[in-house]
Amino acid sequence: MRVAFYAPMKSPNHPVPSGDRLMARLLIRALELGGHQVDVASEFRTYVSTPEAAAALEPATGAELERLRLTWQSAPRPELWFCYHPYYKSPDPFGPAISAEFAVPYVTAEASYAAKRDRTGWAATQKRVGEAIMQAAVNISFTERDQAGLAAAFPQARLAGLKPFIDTALFEKASPVPDPRRLMTVAMMRAGDKMDSYAMLATALRLIEDRPWTLAVIGDGPMHQEVQALFADLPGRIEWLGERNAVEIAELLGRGGIYVWPGCGEAYGLAYLEAQAAGLPAVAQETAGVPAVVEAGVTGLLTPDGDVAAYAEAVAALLDDRQRRDAMGQAARRFVLGQRSLAMAAQVLNGILRDNAATGVT
Repeated sequence: MRVAFYAPMKSPNHPVPSGDRLMARLLIRALELGGHQVDVASEFRTYVSTPEAAAALEPATGAELERLRLTWQSAPRPELWFCYHPYYKSPDPFGPAISAEFAVPYVTAEASYAAKRDRTGWAATQKRVGEAIMQAAVNISFTERDQAGLAAAFPQARLAGLKPFIDTALFEKASPVPDPRRLMTVAMMRAGDKMDSYAMLATALRLIEDRPWTLAVIGDGPMHQEVQALFADLPGRIEWLGERNAVEIAELLGRGGIYVWPGCGEAYGLAYLEAQAAGLPAVAQETAGVPAVVEAGVTGLLTPDGDVAAYAEAVAALLDDRQRRDAMGQAARRFVLGQRSLAMAAQVLNGILRDNAATGVT
């Protein structure tokens, strides 16, 4: 099929790296592996931080919708509109209208809906998201938690699941040479959940300062100085590696020992899959969507949400037990390479589209 792909929160062509941009790109590649022709339908970003900003965006939104209509009238039309990650701060104002007008299936991936947002001024954008979910031929969720949330809010909506995945090619070719005492973190440095995770990690590491560990941090961002300040009292322990490309990240992870990232508020966290593909067991909190990417007790350790002491103890446990660390690292690598590859995701995604959105998909 010809697929019109749209990511209202952040285009796959956006210059700033993030998990959201990465997943958009992975979905496009999965669709292409399934034999589909994919084009980014629009670069228009609907993400806003306040309801007032959403209202102010309406004139520009209307102009973009009209542009899309004219394009579809004069050019070969896509046979499917695929929207990635619509939610109350970044709804899809184009796909539902275009799909209805031109009679093509509408599909969402990682759509979310939270009724409580209606009480905080977001009722208008929430309504748009809810209507899109109900119109969709299928709504694809990456975690059981998200799918259950959609099912509770919209019992009549058509739902399907696709487990989080990564492109494992770089990791399949690598031969990890782990340093069991080298802790690794890959994360952007920005306010909110990321900063909360950095703060929790710094506090936890102080509790096990007596252990022989170092921490290598891959990432950068607007809160760079604030993040470094969190670890200022751990001199000689932290290696700041900055922003790196995918090839460099795979190579650096292969020389690490344990992946440490608390995961405050993580939707799921593709970095956990990358670290495990490199042979690192992960230590995270059992919170949000993290259990969708780390198999507790098998490929890593998950600790109670908000329990800093338990988190520190879990990191210490793997530092103290080389045999356990190695066994979990090997299991982590098998898990991702065997179950969470791009190729496997492409097969599952194609099956979802075949069953729900187009009889011509094989």
